[in-house]
Amino acid sequence: MSDEMPNPKLDENPPSNTEKDPDDWVSGDDPMTGAQASYLTTLSEEAGVDRPLTELSKADASKMIDELKTRLGH
Repeated sequence: MSDEMPNPKLDENPPSNTEKDPDDWVSGDDPMTGAQASYLTTLSEEAGVDRPLTELSKADASKMIDELKTRLGH
């Protein structure tokens, strides 16, 4: 028997932090990241919808990205 602690990074199915609800994010109220803004612009153009002109929070941007990905079948 080994006294070593399991390494979650070596687990074949590590828990994903992408499954956490954006409303529960500690930094969810922070402004969206540059990567989110860029991806949101790309998805909005592909979906033929206007991206909101106002700055979104990280959480709201994530929700909008998920919505557009679903709409586009991504």
